[in-house]
Amino acid sequence: MNNKNTTADSFPSRSVRRPAALALIAAAGVVALAACGGGQPSGEQSSDARKNAKAPTVLWMGDSIAEAEAPALGAALKAGDADFTSMAAAGGGGVVGEIAKPTWGQLAKELKSAKPDVVAYQITTYDWGTPDEQRAGYERLAKQVNEAGADLVIVSAPPFKIDDFYKPHAAEIKTAPKSAEEVADKKEGKVRFLDAAALWGTDHAAPKAQRSKDGIHSCQQGSAAFAQWLTGELGKRYSFEPAPLDRWATGSWTGDKVYAPLGCK
Repeated sequence: MNNKNTTADSFPSRSVRRPAALALIAAAGVVALAACGGGQPSGEQSSDARKNAKAPTVLWMGDSIAEAEAPALGAALKAGDADFTSMAAAGGGGVVGEIAKPTWGQLAKELKSAKPDVVAYQITTYDWGTPDEQRAGYERLAKQVNEAGADLVIVSAPPFKIDDFYKPHAAEIKTAPKSAEEVADKKEGKVRFLDAAALWGTDHAAPKAQRSKDGIHSCQQGSAAFAQWLTGELGKRYSFEPAPLDRWATGSWTGDKVYAPLGCK
C-alpha cells in the first residue's frame, strides 16, 4: 500500500543518534505524566503480595502508533522483570480485513515463541470494515490468543489526525472501539477492553493527546505516558506493582530509531 508520509505506516528505515537532550526531556516528563493521567493506580497502598508479584509476559500488537509506544512499554515492563515482545508493524498489524493476512501468521509464531500471559492489541488505524467485520476480526483474535493460554487486552487507539488518507474510513475508525468492547463483553474475563481516552482524551490536537508533529504518532514523552498508564492498568488487573517511572523513563529506549521521522526533540 502506497501511503503518504503522514499516515501510520510511514516510518522510513534509517538510523539515528540518541540526542543527549532526550534523557532530560524524559526526566522532566516525570511530573508531567502524573498530571496527564499516567500516574500509578489510585487507592490504598499496595500489599506486600502485590509488590512481590511478577508482571505477566506481554506480547504487544498494533500498527506504527503502537510501534512508537513499544520502546517505552518494553522498558517499563522489563524494569519490573517482565518479558516483553512487540510485533507492532508499520503499515499493518491489524486484524480486520485483507490487510490483516500477515498478522495471523506472525501471531501464531509469536504465541509459540514468546508464550505470553497477556496479548495487548492496540486497535489500528487500519481496522476498517463494517461493525460485523470488525467484531469477526476481534473474535478471531480472541480465539487464537485464548487457545494459546493467554488473555487478550484490547486497547483503543489514541486520537489521531484524520487526514486525506484516513477520511474515507473515518466512520469505520469510529466504530472499531465499540466493536471491540462488544466482543470483550462476551468473553467473561478472557478478553478485556481498555479505553485509552482516559489517558489521551478524544482530541488529537489537545496537549493531553501528546501527538507528534504529524498528529498521529507519539514522541518519547507521550510513549512514556502511555507505558505508565498501560502498565498501571495491567497491574490492577493482574495484581502486580508496576516499576516506578524513575527506573526506566530516561533509559536507552529514548534514542530508538522509531522516533527519528517524527521530528521528536
